[in-house]
Amino acid sequence: MTRALVAHASKRGSTAEIAEAIAEELGAAGLQVDCRPAGEVGALDGYDAVVLGSAVYMKRWQGDAKHFLRAHREELARLPFWVFSSGPVGDPAKTPDPAWLEPARIVAEAERLGVREHVVFGGRVPAEPRGHIERAMAGNTPPEYRDRRDWAEIRAWARRIASEAQESRGRPVAAGGEHG
Repeated sequence: MTRALVAHASKRGSTAEIAEAIAEELGAAGLQVDCRPAGEVGALDGYDAVVLGSAVYMKRWQGDAKHFLRAHREELARLPFWVFSSGPVGDPAKTPDPAWLEPARIVAEAERLGVREHVVFGGRVPAEPRGHIERAMAGNTPPEYRDRRDWAEIRAWARRIASEAQESRGRPVAAGGEHG
C-alpha cells in the first residue's frame, strides 16, 4: 500500500483544513495517509509520497514549511512530492500580483528538488481576527470573498496526486528528482 504524508504549516487553521481534505481524499483513494503539522515531522522513512502545504502571508511561507523543505531536501529529491500554498482572499477579479501568492525562492527550491506540481488555493479570512492587520483584512473583505477555498478543486487535485503516487510507487527516481 502506498503511504503518503501530508505536512502543513497553518497560521490560523485554514491551511490545516485544506491539508485534512487532501489527506481524506488520498485515504479514500486507498493510500495510507498521515496528516501532520510540518514542525512535528521527523524523518520521511516509510513514505512513498509527500504533500507539503503552507499559508502565505506577505510573500512568505510559514517558517515550519520552509524548514521542512530545507531539512528534508535529500529525501524529497528521491520521492514524488507536491506543494501547495494557500492565501488569497477577496474579490478574485482583484487577485494580487502572483509574487504575493507564491514565494519565488521556495517555489524555485521545490522545482530544483523535482516537485511534481505547485498550486495556489484560495484562503480564508480569520473568523476572529487578531491584531491590526487581520482586522483590516476582515473589514476590507466583502463577506462573500472571505473564504475562497474551492473544495472541489482541492479534492480533484488530491485525487490526481493519489493516482500519480500509486503509479510511481516503487519506480526509481532519476537525477533531479524526476521519476522514471
